[in-house]
Amino acid sequence: MTRGTTHAPKSEATRHRHARPAHGEKVIVRDNRTRGPRLEGEWSSETKTWYETWRKSPQSQLFEATDWQRLRLLAPLVEANFIKPSAAGLSEIRLNEERLGATVVDRMRARIAITERDPGASNAPAKKKAPRADI
Repeated sequence: MTRGTTHAPKSEATRHRHARPAHGEKVIVRDNRTRGPRLEGEWSSETKTWYETWRKSPQSQLFEATDWQRLRLLAPLVEANFIKPSAAGLSEIRLNEERLGATVVDRMRARIAITERDPGASNAPAKKKAPRADI
């Protein structure tokens, strides 16, 4: 006796694929602008540099108020990490930074691409007109 289902297989068009992206890729142009609120309070220079790096990052163009709040809440962990590193603290920092697109792999998962120029602009140099040969 053969085991199996008695219905016909689904067509390729209707099959559910787990690898199918849920949304399109977001292309961000690196514009070297500083965004978001300042980090208020007394912090070490390392923590200030960490926060400013996020403020100047291209992906900060996508940040909402909740993302900035997450970074401010993460600052004490980053500060503690510079004083006394711990595996648990580093893990929490990594997890939160991953959600914000810290590394190239994180951005690939989030389908975020960073480019140096506007994607609508032409990458090709302007064509020179060939000299006209009059015969």
